[in-house]
Amino acid sequence: MNNHNLLTRSLAAVWHPCTQMKAHEVMPLIPISRGEGVWLYDFDGNRYMDAVSSWWVNLFGHANPGINAALKNQLDQLEHVMLAGFTHQPVVELSERLAALTGLGHAFYGSDGASATEIALKMSFHYWRNSGQPDKTNFISLQNSYHGETIGALSVTDVALFKDTYGPLLRQSTQVPSPDMRLAEAGESAEAYAARCVQDLEAHLAQHHHETAAFIVEPLVQAAAGMGMYHPLYLKQARALCDQYKVHLIADEIAVGFGRTGTMFACEQAGIRPDFMCLSKGITGGYLPLSVVLTTDQVYQAFYHDQTGMGFLHSHSYTGNALACRAALATLDIFEQDQVLKANRIKAAQINELLSPVIAHPKVRNFRHLGMIWAFEVEPAATDFANGFHRSALTNGLLLRPIGNTVYLMPPYIIDEEQMSGLAQGLFKLLS
Repeated sequence: MNNHNLLTRSLAAVWHPCTQMKAHEVMPLIPISRGEGVWLYDFDGNRYMDAVSSWWVNLFGHANPGINAALKNQLDQLEHVMLAGFTHQPVVELSERLAALTGLGHAFYGSDGASATEIALKMSFHYWRNSGQPDKTNFISLQNSYHGETIGALSVTDVALFKDTYGPLLRQSTQVPSPDMRLAEAGESAEAYAARCVQDLEAHLAQHHHETAAFIVEPLVQAAAGMGMYHPLYLKQARALCDQYKVHLIADEIAVGFGRTGTMFACEQAGIRPDFMCLSKGITGGYLPLSVVLTTDQVYQAFYHDQTGMGFLHSHSYTGNALACRAALATLDIFEQDQVLKANRIKAAQINELLSPVIAHPKVRNFRHLGMIWAFEVEPAATDFANGFHRSALTNGLLLRPIGNTVYLMPPYIIDEEQMSGLAQGLFKLLS
């Protein structure tokens, strides 16, 4: 097997995601033969540092020995059983551990982030219907928000590239101003701007709470908006407003959960508990598709009834898959055994220091950092900057995928000092 052979076969047989396939006439796919730690290797032996964690999913490196061993052990016991009418040890243990971490005691499983968003939206709507308030059918999200690309998830997404084509299929939702600190007035602090944005949320809720089911928000970081970061005051006050006006708060922690923002979950930095928490991506350490929606006892009880139609009749064939749950349990084990959050704080400080030349570069604007996420804008940016930067990075052994003119880093947590230094030096070289 070689790169060219697999590339040709893939173009003939595979429709790749989030891709204009014609672009691969000039920007070839890279066939990957194996992964190890932060590295991906092609069939010719070239290696690429996975500085974006393969779309933000890989926490502890490729071919992680601990997760590998857990999956091999699970394979000899149970690979999958339908979760309707049956249960199994990995799904029970994972649900219990997630409840202990979040304070949300009931877990409903899906396959991916968009599925989790769909579940949370449907569950919120159905809760109000079961509770005798059927008029509460509308949803609020932030401007520039991203919550997935299935029909319901896309309805609360506000990224034109993904949404506009499918507009006729979508249910309308309301977007309120984003507290993204890049949108603040000159001289206005992130906290002051967040407080100002809360006023718009309050104004909308005051007028429309009777018909509003939920407010869905990406806590602290709007990832697909170019890693738009904001002050936790916004979440704290949004929680209070949702309580005041009896509207659910859905925390979409799909991209930012499991340590990405420096705490296990981003909501912790605001000291709040949402009514629903959506998790995916890093939950299995980047190994297998899995998502979960966690919710409160109050929501759960609204569906607990003698009538079948009062239940939450949502499913997919691989709900709570045993292998995926075992990978998630192994991921949580690593967090505990290796004191990952503490170690990440040390690594983040080291990376910040190594990035000093990048921060000072004349093309860099809005440099920002939270936990294990770094981002900045490049100005002036060349036409088709993102693709050009991506290709140049690959030539230099780095996997980076800018969002517009925003360059970001989300490396696996197992990155070591030598690799951190190489990443910082490579990034500076790409800017020069």
